[in-house]
Formats: sequence, structure tokens, C-alpha cells
Amino acid sequence: MISFVAGRVAALGPDAAVVEVGGVGLSLSCTPNTLANLRLGERAHLPAALIVREDSLTLFGFADEDERVVFEQLMSVSGVGPRLAQAMLAVHDPDALRRAVSTEDLNALTKVPGIGRKGAQRIVLELKDRLGPPRGTAASVPAQAGPPASGWREQVHGALLNLGWSAREAESALDVVQAEAEETGLDIASTQVAVLLRMALKTLGRAT
Repeated sequence: MISFVAGRVAALGPDAAVVEVGGVGLSLSCTPNTLANLRLGERAHLPAALIVREDSLTLFGFADEDERVVFEQLMSVSGVGPRLAQAMLAVHDPDALRRAVSTEDLNALTKVPGIGRKGAQRIVLELKDRLGPPRGTAASVPAQAGPPASGWREQVHGALLNLGWSAREAESALDVVQAEAEETGLDIASTQVAVLLRMALKTLGRAT
């Protein structure tokens, strides 16, 4: 069992990071928020989960231990696999998921691509007594610098594709996010990728 991966960040992509450990590059599938907190060439310590399938071995990396624990709890729900669990953490942080489950906020859960109303009801039913109340951990995570101005579209675009949206839908949502940022004076260059992703998802939610 792999509990964490620590080493130099050798590469960053839209949905994964490569961490060099003992001369070996390990690829970890991560949410945009986790990737936004990594810096190329710097050391990183990522809690991890190894998912074993008949035809694959996939490492998932997380921003902190709480995110890893919630990921594993989400996968215990019938019909929720690792990709869907990761998508849930891309849209909602662990405390937001705890809040949605504890208050039976189905609308919040169905904002995740791939989760319909019945799926949201099943998640609430199976996890309500297990996730517990919000812990307030999000406030304890230090804020990191946002994505480079030239790279935010690529990162958010890749994240939307991985969440199941089409390239055309992703591009349309990114155009709306950029327009909204200009209207409100939001500095995209200093905004975390996770925030921009949630703005794009809200746009896509309004379009459906």
C-alpha cells in the first residue's frame, strides 16, 4: 500500500503530476486544486492512493490527508469509482462534500458531472453517518499563488475534459469565465485553478 509520495515535481499536466522518487518518475492523477499548489522542480509531499484494476495501476495524489480519506470514503459508495470520486473532489472540497451530505443538498452533489439525482440520493444514504460534519480544514490550507496568466485556460480546459465535458463546451465556459473576470475585475493571474474551475462548472450548470 502506498500512503504518500514525496520527491521533486518533474512534470505537471492538466490532470496529473510526475514526482521523481529514487530516480523513478511516478505519475499521480490529481485534482486541479492539488496541481495548482505544486511547482515544477520543487519538492512535494502528496498523500496518495493506489487503485489496482485488472488492466491498470493508477496512483491518485491529494492536497492533504483529509482529501485522501474522503476520496476512499466516496469510493465505498456503490457506483462510485475513483474517477468519479476525484471529480467530486475537483468540484467540492472535503468540507463542502460533508456539508452537502449532512444537509442532504442534492443540488450541490448533482453539480458534479456524472452524478444524477438518484446517484446523489445514494451518496447521501450511504455516507450520511460516515463523513461526519464539516471540520473547517479548508481554512487551514495555505493559499498558494495562482496559475500563470497564459496557462490557466489549458489547465481548466483539461480538467473539464477529464470531468466529461466536450471540448466545445469547455471552450465556451472558459470564454464566459474570462468575460466575467473582466467585468468584475478578477485578476485571473492570481486566482487558483480550483476557483476558476468552479466558475466554469457554474457556467456549464446554467447552460444545462
